[in-house]
Amino acid sequence: MTTLQRSKSDVPARPPLVRRAAAGLVLVGVVGIGLYLLIHVIETIFVFALVIAVILAVLWALKTIAW
Repeated sequence: MTTLQRSKSDVPARPPLVRRAAAGLVLVGVVGIGLYLLIHVIETIFVFALVIAVILAVLWALKTIAW
């Protein structure tokens, strides 16, 4: 029997509702963790850039006062 000749009785049934709900919860959890990590990576980059900007501002101020 080819794949084009399958009847509806040959098609596997959908997974039970509980399994689909569990899979949905797993996906929601994975997306939540991914967003959490992404936000904290962006925050870390921002804080790093801010620290560099503050250091450069202090060096500029010292250079302006001292020379």
